[in-house]
Amino acid sequence: GSSQYKQTELELYITLPVQSICKELFSRQQPWEVEPLASCLHPIAGLEENLYKYSATDVSGDIITFEQFKGKYILIVNTASKCGYSNQFGQLQKLYEIYNDKLVICAFPANNFLWQEPLSNEGIKKFCNNNYGVTFLVFEKISVKGNNKHPIYKWLSNKELNGQIDKEPSWNFCKYLVDSEGKLLYYFGSSVEPLSSQITVILD
Repeated sequence: GSSQYKQTELELYITLPVQSICKELFSRQQPWEVEPLASCLHPIAGLEENLYKYSATDVSGDIITFEQFKGKYILIVNTASKCGYSNQFGQLQKLYEIYNDKLVICAFPANNFLWQEPLSNEGIKKFCNNNYGVTFLVFEKISVKGNNKHPIYKWLSNKELNGQIDKEPSWNFCKYLVDSEGKLLYYFGSSVEPLSSQITVILD
């Protein structure tokens, strides 16, 4: 396999080996010689719930329903303004500018890790706008782990619901990628940057 698919600290989960094989086929053969990439992924038998059943309130107080994003990838990231990884806001914005025709980015500010998101919703909004010119979706501050975790994060971290993994965020700026049909595909740890080839190879 190509070195661009090398896993780092086991932070890339689920279907990457299958996806990588499919991508290799695409790079080596003419399009009509292989099956569409989506058919290479194995659907989860009996899985009834997907992300489209959920909604969340954005940082301005508007309710966002995820069903409206059918047909696009959705990258969900738990963020914190005081985290050492906060410069990833800039990369997330760049990623969104490049792929916004096929990608929705959803930032969920959370104060779960060493209280690194002390700002109010209004403060978070100003921080994102003033420092990074963020135009992707930023939601109101939530909890992404423990007893009070938001329903979307219950889905993301519960294999019985998402059909893939039991994996809560281990730190700020962990990333979950949902496919264009609302099914969970990947989990990326904090150190996997938004513009990493591990992410862009899926979107290209």
